[in-house]
This record gives sequence, C-alpha cells and structure tokens, in this order.
Amino acid sequence: MLNPGSRLFVLDTNVLMHDPTAIFRFKEHDIFIPMVVLEELDHGKKGMSEVARNVRQVSRFMDELLLGMDPEALKDGLPLPEVTNKHDGSSEKHGRLFFQTEKLCEEMPLALPGNTPDNNILCTCLALEKKLPDTRITLVSKDINLRIKASVVGLHSEDYSNDQVLDDVDLLYSGVTELPGDFWERHAKRIDSWQEEGRTFYRVSGDDLKDWYPNQFLYMEGDNPLEARVVEVGNDAIIELIDDFRQKKHNVWGINARNREQNLALNLLMDPALDFVTLLGVAGTGKTLLSLAAGLAQVLDKNLYREIIMTRVTVPVGEDIGFLPGTEEEKMTPWMGALMDNLEVLTQTDPQTGSWGQDAAADLVRNRIRIHSLNFMRGRTFLNKFIIIDEAQNLTAKQMKTLITRAGPGSKVVCLGNVGQIDTPYLTETSSGLTYVVDRFKQWPHSGHITLQRGERSRLADFASQAL
Repeated sequence: MLNPGSRLFVLDTNVLMHDPTAIFRFKEHDIFIPMVVLEELDHGKKGMSEVARNVRQVSRFMDELLLGMDPEALKDGLPLPEVTNKHDGSSEKHGRLFFQTEKLCEEMPLALPGNTPDNNILCTCLALEKKLPDTRITLVSKDINLRIKASVVGLHSEDYSNDQVLDDVDLLYSGVTELPGDFWERHAKRIDSWQEEGRTFYRVSGDDLKDWYPNQFLYMEGDNPLEARVVEVGNDAIIELIDDFRQKKHNVWGINARNREQNLALNLLMDPALDFVTLLGVAGTGKTLLSLAAGLAQVLDKNLYREIIMTRVTVPVGEDIGFLPGTEEEKMTPWMGALMDNLEVLTQTDPQTGSWGQDAAADLVRNRIRIHSLNFMRGRTFLNKFIIIDEAQNLTAKQMKTLITRAGPGSKVVCLGNVGQIDTPYLTETSSGLTYVVDRFKQWPHSGHITLQRGERSRLADFASQAL
C-alpha cells in the first residue's frame, strides 16, 4: 500500500518507449503502470526500430523485478533497487513500482469520449485520485495532447524531463569565450610565454580560469586582438595561439574561413590530436562544407585517414516518399543532397583546371567518400576513418553512444547539427543526443566544440533564418 501523503507517478507508454530506464529515474517516489500501458508495450515490441528495442528492454527490466515475486505482494508494490552513482559512489534509494491489478476505470467521464488508450489512462488516474485522496497523483507523458487533456479534466501532469541534459538550451557550452579588455593587465605578473615548434604558448594563473575547458577558444578584440585555444587546465592554464585559416595561404582544400567561428572550427577539424569534434549552427553556417574540406585535406593530402565515412538520420521533413531502390549507398544518396552540393563547391575551387580537371577531381573525391546508413552501424568498427555524422540533432543519447563507439584506432568523429531543427518525435533541444554529447565531452582533452553563429550561404538565407 502507498504511504499517506506520498507521490505517485503514473507513466504513459511513450515515456517507457523513449527511455527504458525511466522506472529507475524517480528516486524515492512510487510509480504506477496502468494495464493499458502494458498492452501498448506488447504491441510495440516487434521490429528492429529503436522504439521496439526500448520496449523489449523495458519488458526485460520488469521481468527481472517480477522474478520470484508473490502475486499477493504486488499490491504492496515491487521495491526498486538502489542505484549507485558511478561518479561519486553514493547510493540512491528508490520507491516502489505498482502495476494495475484491478479494474479502476468503471465508467469513462463525459469529457472523455471513446475508450482510447489515452482516455483509459486518464480515467485510471482519476480513479486513483478518488481511491487515494491523500496521495498526489501525477501523470507523466511526453504526449503534449494527453497533458492538455489531463489539465482539462483536472489532473496534474508533467513532461518526462529526466532525459534533459540542461534546463535551457541557452546554457549549452558554446566552445568560445570573449576575454575582457583588461585581461592581460590583470594577469601581467602571472603570465609566462614561450615558443615551441613554431607555435606560441602562454601559461596563465588566476582564480578566474576555473570555468575554462580543454580546447575551449578564447578571443579578444581591440587594438591587440587575440585568438587562442586552451591546451591544459589545472592550477594554471596553458593557451596557444591558433592558426588563421582566413588567410589564403592557410586554405583547406581551397576553402578559407569567412568569420571567426569558422576559423575556430577549422582549427578543431584539422587537429589530428582531437578524436571528437561537434559543430552546432543554423543552416548556412558552413558545418558540412568545413567538415568535408578538412576531411578531404587529411585523407587525400596528408594521408592521415583512409577515407571519409558520412551518415545521417533519415527523417523526412515532409511526407515520406516511400521505399527507395538500390544498394545501401544508393538508398542513402537522396538523403545526402547537402553532401553533393558541397562536393560540387569543393571540386570547382580552381577555375584553371577546366571542366576535365574538375570532373577528374570529382571522381577522385567520390572514390574516397563512403555513405552509410545508421541502421547498419551496430557492431561495426571503423579504423583510420574520418567519420561525419550529419543532422545529429535527431539522434537520441543512446543512438549517439552507439555511433561514437564505432570509432576504432586512428578514427575521428565529427558531429554536425542544429538543435533548432529537430524532426524526431519526443526529442527537444535539451534532450537531443547532440546536446548530450556536447555537454558530456566538454571536459575531455581530446575533443572540441564550437557553435557557429553567422550564416555564410547568401543574404537571402541569412535574412530568412532571422525573419522567418
């Protein structure tokens, strides 16, 4: 039985489909699973989709909890196991899991026409409120319409937010910080400088450096402009001056940076010591073009990687056009319009080569680029590959982990996306897998991130992104 004055969270099916570990995410509070939710889980268990795999995992979790349990004890709830925090070793007590063992919804309220699964869940919640007047009932659902209907009939409902990385996407790490104009004066007595292998380094001391991260960029405008990257962070911080890819002599496969953020991005993409790079930005900021140019330069010119692997989530913007014929690469080609557009730019940077030379360069480039579907990534290992994951904002945290762990020795993974254009149901800016990896990798010394701010596609595209 429930304790008087306790809280009871009723979980909708989509919460468990989205996060199979949701039953362990409510700390000391109790959880209630309506029978209609179990029915919907049973209908969704077949197939090879991510949702079907999550449903099967939820079923396995519940089966383990029910193993050897006396049916009469179900009325008192299943005690959920304590969870140990892997970071600090602390344990966290959990509440109990209750299943619906009796018919609660005798008659559907007049405000809920039809016996649909959603209305059945609402009716069950209303019945629980009457049966347990001292318990606060909360319906947890990622379905906005269900939460609206819950409010209409007087039920308290909440979105499932435990998968959110941040409370607000504006708090997401941007990868770059502007230094105050008096930075050098305030640290004048605590700065050492030296040169090593043609590069300039500074060692800085001070209490205001504790919020810096490895490979974070620093810049200063004014009479003495500065663009540098944090190399080490500890009691002191070591920063180094970066390359300027805006100069013609520092072009990457014929491409030069057009603004500060693009220059910072190329410094990350061209550094072989960094295994993981994330680029965020709205359409037209140059994410794909810069990544492809850096990949081609390091595959064909420097031989650091064997080839470029490119993949993306196949989520249509409009209505689905149906199945596509051909091999895996042929099926992915329609989804890779951005790749083809940027390859056209990269293979026509030198007008002196003529059409024959441009066609030869295009063939050479295409032979070193492989297009793969996300559906066939599980179990693979990519050795010495430059891997580009486009439209990564549509990936969940679990899918992102699956992809990044495919990287073998000598490979580099570049994730591109715009968290303002998420097409996957139940994902938001704060719960996207791209947001998740940006936040989790910011302290790793072999990764880097930059948020591109300025569009360089055309003045029409720039105005449309701001005004529409």
